[in-house]
Order: sequence, then structure tokens, then C-alpha cells
Amino acid sequence: MAGAATGSRTPGRSELVEGCGWRCPEHGDRVAELFCRRCRRCVCALCPVLGAHRGHPVGLALEAAVHVQKLSQECLKQLAIKKQQHIDNITQIEDATEKLKAYTATEQEMQQQMSLGELCHPVPLSFEPVKSFFKGLVEAVESTLQTPLDIRLKESINCQLSDPSSTKPGTLLKTSPSPERSLLLKYARTPTLDPDTMHARLRLSADRLTVRCGLLGSLGPVPVLRFDALWQVLARDCFATGRHYWEVDVQEAGAGWWVGAAYASLRRRGASAAARLGCNRQSWCLKRYDLEYWAFHDGQRSRLRPRDDLDRLGVFLDYEAGVLAFYDVTGGMSHLHTFRATFQEPLYPALRLWEGAISIPRLP
Repeated sequence: MAGAATGSRTPGRSELVEGCGWRCPEHGDRVAELFCRRCRRCVCALCPVLGAHRGHPVGLALEAAVHVQKLSQECLKQLAIKKQQHIDNITQIEDATEKLKAYTATEQEMQQQMSLGELCHPVPLSFEPVKSFFKGLVEAVESTLQTPLDIRLKESINCQLSDPSSTKPGTLLKTSPSPERSLLLKYARTPTLDPDTMHARLRLSADRLTVRCGLLGSLGPVPVLRFDALWQVLARDCFATGRHYWEVDVQEAGAGWWVGAAYASLRRRGASAAARLGCNRQSWCLKRYDLEYWAFHDGQRSRLRPRDDLDRLGVFLDYEAGVLAFYDVTGGMSHLHTFRATFQEPLYPALRLWEGAISIPRLP
């Protein structure tokens, strides 16, 4: 066989998938390496972006199988530990009960031998509280052990493997790895930034594609649409239909930056949650601060763990499907996070700075 010629080389993930012979039913020439959780079937990387499974929550097929197997093994291990603990508890209770019986017999014998004078000053020796405690403990253990082990195992597995497809629109949702960059570039856009919305401490380049922090605020009249407290800026271009893809360069943004999209109804005055990018229903964003990466929307947050520091982000919007996805362009287009929502207003690309500069590269 061809595989024998490879020697001791460890096969990669793609080789394992191809070896299984899984092919996408919709794109027959592509390997079905993903698993659509909504439709419960294997699909290729094109399906959740451009195919019949567009916008559906998906995951790697092999990882899903390994995940279920690991959970089952962990459940069995935990149940075995708990069963042994219950057995140990019962043994200890039985030992304590025997000792209690011995103590009770000793007490009765001592009382029988006491004289009338001694009974006038009895020794305070009573085991009623101890007997009551052990009786309640035995009843609790027996109640737990009445449920058969196989039933408790099924309940534990069902609890941990609850269907993630029931997530409501607008909540944070992690999906599968990304498609190729060339597929997304078919929807390439280069949105320019709107100087009327940016904070007075920000400076905009002549081509309106780079925004950076300044030392002093700008002079002159304050536009009504300007953010007056937060160092944020919206794009001049908005998207109310179709598919769109743009990229954001954050390698000069320093320790903190926010990249996302927002409605025009995002509050411009003050620094409350209603004005912060990602902290309300009007905006979605990825955030980096203090060496940590997070996805934010409406006060909800989800921790991200990219392999390396992010230098350039890819943002894909499918307005009708309610998908806003983020990718690590410099990291091989690895998927970072996907928001799913029912968009109600046109979406504007949005940025927020802590220091340094953020740029929107021109795409072909």
C-alpha cells in the first residue's frame, strides 16, 4: 500500500480525514472534514460559508468524535471514583455503627451497676446526637445508590453533550475553522473611515485607511456623530445586504485594540456600556488587552486562545445569514470566532484604540 512507504511518519489531520474516505455530498471533490451540528452530517469547508449549510454551527468531524469519546471515558472514570467513595462511606458508616452499638451496650452495663448515690449525679454520656447523625448519613447514601450505575452514566453524558445548536441568535458561538482566503477575497471590500465619527484624539491618514492616537485633541467644532469619550471610529461605508470581507492590520496597535462592526445607533456620548464597542446590542467585536483576546457582544464575552499574537484580522459578513466571522490572516486563515445574529440595521466596520495605530489594507 502507498501508506507503507511513508515509514514511521505520523499522518496529519488532513491525511486521516482523506484516509477515512469522507466526501462532501454537495461538493463531491472535497473532503468532508467538518460536521454540521444543525443538520447532523459531514460537510466540507465550503458548505458553512457558501453552500447549503451557510451560517450553520459546525466543527471538525474528527474532533467531535474524539470529544465524545473523551467525555464518555471521563464520565466513566468519575462515576467509578464516586462509586468507590460511596462504598468507602458505607464501610465507614457500618464500622461506626458497630462501635456505636458497643458504646451503647457499655453505657447500659454501666448504668445497671451504678448505685443510687451515683444516679443522683449521672455522668453526661449520651449518644443520641451521634446516632441521629449516622442515621441521616446512611439514608442519604442509600438514596444515591438506589439509582443504577448505567442510568447515572447516561444522565451524566446527556448533561455534558447537550446540543449546542439550540443557541439563540445574537449569542456568542464558536464554529469551525475557516475556508481558504481566496474564497473570501471574492467579497473583498476596503471600507474607509469616517472622520466625523472618530474621537478628537485620533488622527486619520489622507486615504482614510489608517487611524492613530495623537498627543492632543483636534480643534474646531465637534461633529454630532463624534465619539466624545472613547477612542473609537466607524467606517464611512456600511453594509445592509450581501456578503463582504475586509481585513484589519493591528500590528502597530500596541497592547490594546478593538475590531468589529456596529450599527449607526451606537451611542456617541460618554463612556458607558451603551457606547463601548461590544458591550451592547448595537455592536460586535474582538478585543485584545493585557495579552488576552476576547469576543464581545451585548456584555457577553468569550475567551479566545490564538496560537500566536494577531497581526492582521480578516472579517467576513454574511448579512442575510446573520454571520460575522473573524479569521487570523497571518496565521494561515485560522478561525478565531463567529457571531450569529439577526441584523436589524446596516453594519459599519468599527475600531477602537488604546495606543498606536490600526490600518485597513487595500484588498485586490
